[in-house]
Amino acid sequence: MVKETTGKLDYKKTFILGFGFFAISLVWPLYNNYVPLFLLNFFDSQFVINCIMTLDNILAIFLIPYISALSDNTHTRFGKRKPFIMIGLPISALMFIILPLGSNNLILFLIIITILNFSMAIYRGPTVALMPDMVPPHQRSEANAVINFMGGLAAVFVLYGGSRLYEIDIKLPFSVTGIIMFISLIIIICFIKEPVTSQKSTETREKVKIIATLRGIIINNDHKTFHLLFAILFWFIGYQGMEATFSNYMFRYIGLPKHESGIILSAFAGAFLLFAIPAGFIGKKIGKKRAILIGLITDIIIFIFLGLIGPLGIIIFNKYLVMILLAVAGIFWSLININSYPYIVEGVSESKVGTFTGFYYFSSSVAAISGPMLFGIFVDLIGYNVLFFLTAISFIIAFLFIYTIRQPNKII
Repeated sequence: MVKETTGKLDYKKTFILGFGFFAISLVWPLYNNYVPLFLLNFFDSQFVINCIMTLDNILAIFLIPYISALSDNTHTRFGKRKPFIMIGLPISALMFIILPLGSNNLILFLIIITILNFSMAIYRGPTVALMPDMVPPHQRSEANAVINFMGGLAAVFVLYGGSRLYEIDIKLPFSVTGIIMFISLIIIICFIKEPVTSQKSTETREKVKIIATLRGIIINNDHKTFHLLFAILFWFIGYQGMEATFSNYMFRYIGLPKHESGIILSAFAGAFLLFAIPAGFIGKKIGKKRAILIGLITDIIIFIFLGLIGPLGIIIFNKYLVMILLAVAGIFWSLININSYPYIVEGVSESKVGTFTGFYYFSSSVAAISGPMLFGIFVDLIGYNVLFFLTAISFIIAFLFIYTIRQPNKII
């Protein structure tokens, strides 16, 4: 297994571990880029489109924390996390393959994306919790960097490669992605061996209760966890709102062909990919909090500048300028994203890693609901020119929450 008490990180096994996150990251960039375009077949309002983009998250918002905490207390011959991956991943892959087939029937389309997101919720938290299960605390920033590198690789593949496949046939990006997800599942089953855990006891069962853990956070006045969860909420509001609106922004506001949005956004994903591993080293060197603050303040400046570009802005739109700015934003987004999860599980006992992973995904899921809806309202009322300014405002609020963290976790 990857976990060691001393020595350097086992990169080979950590890359294998990253195939779980690779499978997750194949879905969302393609989903968030093309599903809004499919929904243009049924609706004209960006608010309505973004609301539908959040329906799945509304249904699944409590499922991820529950499943993550449940996996803490699951004991099978496959391990405690892999059973959830073995159930959720193949269903997700199948739904993703058939997703374009429902793009001309609203009811069928909604059914497919609902099943897709429920199945994603089943294995998302346990997949992420595998890393701290198998990697000691002092190596988690590096390990999270490797895993997010795998996620970035998936994002680049589906955004750039998917755009080229979309030009040929709109079904191809989804079919190819689904097949790769099945391959990732085989790799996870065959090559990842979870640490051996003992059968659950009454004491352990009490420890992994979500409500009990929240009560402990409140009683102990865990300032760090609360501020970090709110920061995660707001920077994902900005990111999720921007991502859900980006393809229609490029198509309806800038006037580019539909497949171009994926190519442009791949600059962000590609820069994130290249800088994912260095971001882990930086977080380890200067501290996770400082790395996140540097990432936030730089991205705030970049998104404000992006907001000044376009037909109603003060700078004429240029595709390559936007790609360069998005690439810079992707570099500093890696400092935020790579170091946030290790920061929230820092100091957490092994019996609660899944529960705190659930809290992390609870915040990001709330953001996935509220971000696109808020962005949709402002776009309908004001116009697409507010898109990047909204992202900058969200990041400013997140910056304030991180900046005011003044104490470590106090976990009961």
